[in-house]
Amino acid sequence: MRLVALDFDGVISDSAPESFVVALRRYGEMRPETALAREVAAVLGRSAPSREQILAHPLYPAFLDLMPLGNRAEDYGVILTAIDAGASLPDQPAYDAWRDRQDPGWLRSFHKGFYRVRTALSESDPVGWRALMGPYPPLPAVLRRNAGGVVLAIATAKDRRSVGLLLEAYGIADLFPEGRVLDKETGVSKAEHLVHLHGALGIPYAEMTFVEDKVNHLDSVAHLGVRCALAAWGYNGERERRHARARGYLVCTLDDFERRLFADGPAA
Repeated sequence: MRLVALDFDGVISDSAPESFVVALRRYGEMRPETALAREVAAVLGRSAPSREQILAHPLYPAFLDLMPLGNRAEDYGVILTAIDAGASLPDQPAYDAWRDRQDPGWLRSFHKGFYRVRTALSESDPVGWRALMGPYPPLPAVLRRNAGGVVLAIATAKDRRSVGLLLEAYGIADLFPEGRVLDKETGVSKAEHLVHLHGALGIPYAEMTFVEDKVNHLDSVAHLGVRCALAAWGYNGERERRHARARGYLVCTLDDFERRLFADGPAA
């Protein structure tokens, strides 16, 4: 492999608690009469709640369970509408059908406001905001050890500003120079990110590995011919790991991902 492109949330950064806080605040803005008002109130304020508070929040497990089925910031709004309505979304088709029922204008507004709320939190309490998003412990050291042998890139739906701040905090910003952090502005699909890298760097798709914690994102790039790897430490469960194995993707754990990502090996 000549290039390893990694998603950010759920692969490098354990960021679900922050996404939950920002999404719930935005949802409360848009639907102040929601039945979730008490749960929204628990995360309000200029300061960020602690990571421990979020892990104990009554809605967090349901939010985390549905995260693998979404793609972008507006999907957090979709998730919260389902939780609010008590809707059961056991799989991707059920999720997609529920998403299709939501007003597109409402979703666009949620998406835009989500980033405003995120920026406000990061500016009012930068220390508390960063504390909600630590790196998965082995990742910074592993990436630095292998940076000399491959080109490293990030393909994320997160905003570039937040990614840059967090890479600095993790001590690995120098591993991802200008042009190799592709954010939500590059395109909606992760395939667009990889097509951009292919065009900019001239690296064949067959010599690229894409690491993601969501199977639906791997599905969107597989037709390019890149090697697909599911980060089993991210926001997925046995449902997604089973689907990934059935498609022939690598399924990596924190114990074996360095060997399997940075040296050719069989799918499992």
